[in-house]
Amino acid sequence: MVNGIVFDLDGVIVNSHPAHKRAWRHFLNGLGKKTSEADLDFILEGRKREDILRHFLGDLSDEELARFGRQKDEFFQKVAEEVPAVPGVLQFLKELAVAGLPCAIATSASRRRTQLTLERLSLTKHFRAVVTGDDVTQGKPDPAIYRLAAQKLNLSPEYLLAIEDAPAGVKAATSAGMLCIGVGSPLKAGDLRKAGAGHVIPDFANVSLQSLAESILPRAAQIVQV
Repeated sequence: MVNGIVFDLDGVIVNSHPAHKRAWRHFLNGLGKKTSEADLDFILEGRKREDILRHFLGDLSDEELARFGRQKDEFFQKVAEEVPAVPGVLQFLKELAVAGLPCAIATSASRRRTQLTLERLSLTKHFRAVVTGDDVTQGKPDPAIYRLAAQKLNLSPEYLLAIEDAPAGVKAATSAGMLCIGVGSPLKAGDLRKAGAGHVIPDFANVSLQSLAESILPRAAQIVQV
């Protein structure tokens, strides 16, 4: 039985990956760090901003991490207005609200960017709890962020469904004890299932509480039990 849903943000609530790639490329190029499209795929794996900075720039001090993080976020905010919601997710959140099913956010993004994104799309009211990369020491695939989301919802992880778009996020959610479905293209579906997702959807255009009850959740539960 699922009594609540925990959403990732980037790639699940908002289709922000193209904008993030542009922002990271602009930021890194400004530091003389040239990156390929394949290099930038690393930023889509659901990791904390500090981990991404260390990946590209090596060992950094806390002051450098904070300064570079602000600079990157400034680049992103310049294109944030063009970042759309994932198809169908707004209607799905409204349906969850009508049903009284509590929801939370568990994202590796910073608290400031998360709040700005939710406010811009008028979605803040839909989430009883918001957990960000600023709230945990270890980022995904460590399960800490999902365990904290469960605590804030006052629900046991086994009664929560996580929705993720990256293998690291799926691993974090399932390691915390949650069922998980993935959001991604057919090309990504195999990696998401391999990480532990019980089902993969391209977006929320055809997703409803009824479809979760009749299709997605039984399959996810069956896979977890295997």
